[in-house]
Amino acid sequence: MASTSKSLQEILNDQSETKIAPRKILGYVFLAFIILSAVFYFWPGVENNEYTYATETVESGTLTVSVSATGKLRPTNQVEVGSELSGIMESVFVDENDRVEVGQILAKLDTAKLNDEVEKSKAALVVREAAVIQSRATLAEVSTKLYRLRQLQKRSNGQIPAKSEIDSAVANVRRAQAEEKSTLAAVEQAKAELRSDETNVSKATLISPINGVVLKRSIEPGQTVAASFQAPVLFTIAEDLAQMELYVDVDEADVGNIKSGQKSYFTVDAWPDREYSAKIHRVSFAADITDDVVTYPTILNVDNTDLSLRPGMTGTATIITLSLENQLLIPNAAFRVTFESEIKTKKTKKSVFGLLFPRSKKPQKQIRIEQKPGFSTLWTLTENGPIEIAVEILAVNQRYSAVAPGAIGPDAKIIIDASKERP
Repeated sequence: MASTSKSLQEILNDQSETKIAPRKILGYVFLAFIILSAVFYFWPGVENNEYTYATETVESGTLTVSVSATGKLRPTNQVEVGSELSGIMESVFVDENDRVEVGQILAKLDTAKLNDEVEKSKAALVVREAAVIQSRATLAEVSTKLYRLRQLQKRSNGQIPAKSEIDSAVANVRRAQAEEKSTLAAVEQAKAELRSDETNVSKATLISPINGVVLKRSIEPGQTVAASFQAPVLFTIAEDLAQMELYVDVDEADVGNIKSGQKSYFTVDAWPDREYSAKIHRVSFAADITDDVVTYPTILNVDNTDLSLRPGMTGTATIITLSLENQLLIPNAAFRVTFESEIKTKKTKKSVFGLLFPRSKKPQKQIRIEQKPGFSTLWTLTENGPIEIAVEILAVNQRYSAVAPGAIGPDAKIIIDASKERP
């Protein structure tokens, strides 16, 4: 009986020793999870390689190629009126925005000193003219004396007077003749000085040289005008604001397509919803270089009959360099669409992990390449899937390309974007 109980105790002890620790159980479970995860991740599956396409239909239309440039509006003829004389401004007769005509008085300087100069010149002229009369009298006197001496010499058969006396008389005549010429020249000089002083008096009255509008007035009555080395500008007059010019700077990359006579349109900030028509008048051969940027000044003629435009406004011009009608138009985005090699296969490998945790669709990476005339390829969507075709590009603008007919026809569906589901 004792031996039997002992054996049972030993059996119970042996069973307690064979029990597995809880930590080992957790370790086995974690290892099993890692193995199952690896199996699910690397287990091959079948991927549904379907693309989602964004398409546009080929249409016929007009392709317009244009160049943009910015500049300032100016009058066709702008004159700056200044004063050559210094003095006090006595009167100003016009103000800004006033219309003026040729010969109309704009302002007057104080002419008191100028009138005094005229009177002095007149008096000097009288003195010079009196000197002429005196010199002529002297010439007549010495000429008469010489004549008498020669008559006396002739009657006395050369006995009297002495030869030296006759020579002296001849010299007196010549000096009198020279004196007469000198006084006559002095008279002409006095007349010139008088005319100059009278001209200064006339210049004290500022008149309009053209028909136009006063854009700016820079003088007030009572102010002093100082004209030393340069005539100060007192008035700025625009000849005709109904016809204006837009001066823009065209980039050197675009100037080769700009020619006189091309049509264009522009906008100004004052009227953002209105487009004004213009025409290229002249493209300068001389370049303007600012911070290594080369531009060429270009003048556009502008019709401003309604006077809504004003000098100095900033205009953003669009110059039409090419216009092609009835062309097949392809969006430029179509030439930037690319596909991976899987587009040619129906099935590819896809993991079970990818099936359980699918990723969102992403558009295929596109490289932006500037479109240029020439041959290029694009993708069309047909019943059998995408097909790549080659087309000839005739012209390109910011959004569309005009292609030659033949390779593609109207109403064809052009792929402009593609995306697919990826693991």
